[in-house]
Amino acid sequence: MKRKAVFPGSFDPITNGHYDIIQRGISLFDEVIVAIGINAEKKYMFTLEERKKFIEDAFKDEPKVTVITFEGLTIDLCRKLDADFILRGLRNPADFEFEKAIAHTNRRLSKIETVFLLTASKTSYISSSIVRDVIRNGGDYSVLVPDTVVVKKIV
Repeated sequence: MKRKAVFPGSFDPITNGHYDIIQRGISLFDEVIVAIGINAEKKYMFTLEERKKFIEDAFKDEPKVTVITFEGLTIDLCRKLDADFILRGLRNPADFEFEKAIAHTNRRLSKIETVFLLTASKTSYISSSIVRDVIRNGGDYSVLVPDTVVVKKIV
């Protein structure tokens, strides 16, 4: 049986922390599906197409990574894709508490297991919101994101 994991998120933009989790997920699963969630209520810095391209370009030479977009519940997406696992990264205790509640809910509503990977210490401080703040303020964000994240001038 093929071991498929869905790694859901908004990836606005993908960070080196996300990249690390995906890379490590590749060694655990036959396929890692990076699923960019669409939330009409949220204001994004990057378009859905840009976010998808950043990730596709970062993993263009990795056949085990697929990038898709989706709306709705992650467990519904997992069922549709026949994926038995949700992959999540944990940076800190606050992430754990938040993710634990979601994992318990998902487990209650389905048979889908959540697999947590601790972020590498060198990327544990990075979040997409920090990256967006650095970009907005004209800082050097290049050490926080994969090389494929090219930012247009933000005015």
